[in-house]
Amino acid sequence: MISFRNDYSEGAHPSVLAALERTNLVSTPGYGCDEFCRAAAEKIKVRFACPQADVHFMIGGTITNLTAIAAFLRPWEAVIAASTGHIYVHETGSVEATGHKVYAVPAPEGKLTPALIRQAVLLHRDGNEEHMVTPKMVYLSDATELGTIYTKPELTAIRDTCRELGLWLYLDGARMATALVSGPNDLVPEDFAQLCDAFYIGGTKDGLLFGEALVLVNDALKPFFRNVIKQRGGMLAKGRLLGVQFDAFLEDDLWLTIARHANEMAARLAAAIREKGYPFYAESCTNQLFPILPDGKVDELRQSFDFDFIAKTDETHTAVRFVTSWATSAENVDRLIAAL
Repeated sequence: MISFRNDYSEGAHPSVLAALERTNLVSTPGYGCDEFCRAAAEKIKVRFACPQADVHFMIGGTITNLTAIAAFLRPWEAVIAASTGHIYVHETGSVEATGHKVYAVPAPEGKLTPALIRQAVLLHRDGNEEHMVTPKMVYLSDATELGTIYTKPELTAIRDTCRELGLWLYLDGARMATALVSGPNDLVPEDFAQLCDAFYIGGTKDGLLFGEALVLVNDALKPFFRNVIKQRGGMLAKGRLLGVQFDAFLEDDLWLTIARHANEMAARLAAAIREKGYPFYAESCTNQLFPILPDGKVDELRQSFDFDFIAKTDETHTAVRFVTSWATSAENVDRLIAAL
């Protein structure tokens, strides 16, 4: 069975594994208070041009999101997200379980806009504010759950809207690297630190065994954050495992090299899908593809390939998802193309 189900099916990039093996017998303090975490944090501050930021290494995306939202919001405050957003669809209500409503907004291509954000805020400010949750944060992901990306003008406009309305802007960067190296992208890493109050750099979906790096830019969000990490169960005793991985990940921009390969494999597959005349459920420019296939073809492919089902588009067709990664080979892509 050849897997195109996700971008974390395999273990870790060889350079990351080599770093873990090389440092395996080094004795360090726990809970991220070690030399490797400090070194990786400094690399992030330099690469993203945010020397005053706080960097926290987290185990995975869900614990990062729920911890950030729990720390940033008061009990009556809510977060605005696209209806396809990870915190709304794929995190088992973890944000709501911590006491904060996710206000989901239907968003074309999975992307929020200033108009959609403004509308969500106005719906909660009708003179009965004490009877409703108060939106206080906007949650974005780049790349989105549909593989689309934000442009710099789009992200800047959202930042301006958030400042006008008094909202925090938080960006989920689980697939940030694939967004940054995609063809239409005009953002650079430094822009995230300039435009967001907080964001995270995804490692789990970009060649690490596990791990994300949460960057707090706004000073108002920094106090007692480690306390919340501990309280929510996200503080890894062997925190050095995160630091070692991110230190290797950032060396010579390995994180972008990994993502570039994933995108190249996806582009190769996307071109063949278009050539064969299959339409797309969403137009992705990153490493997630959403072709619409006849049900008979889907059943046939299931015999040899692993992939996700997205939605029935009519009685005889289904949208599926193919995802490529650092480990996806051209040979396996060609096998899927041939099967299509």
